[in-house]
Amino acid sequence: MPIKITLDEALKKKHMTSKELCEKIGITEANMSILRSGKAKAIRFDTLSKICMFLECEPKDILQYETGEEENE
Repeated sequence: MPIKITLDEALKKKHMTSKELCEKIGITEANMSILRSGKAKAIRFDTLSKICMFLECEPKDILQYETGEEENE
């Protein structure tokens, strides 16, 4: 997938664990794992907004478009 998730870097900058973020934004650790691994096919704007709010970042800080990546579908 040409979209790369860089959530781990944002978590490190805020000295926050993914478990802490899950509790704050109200998603399961399983869903967070899917998102962090890059296996998620979609993310709700509400969830993205909450992530950005608690990590004090912009969507561009955790989502990157990788040029040249082919879609495997």
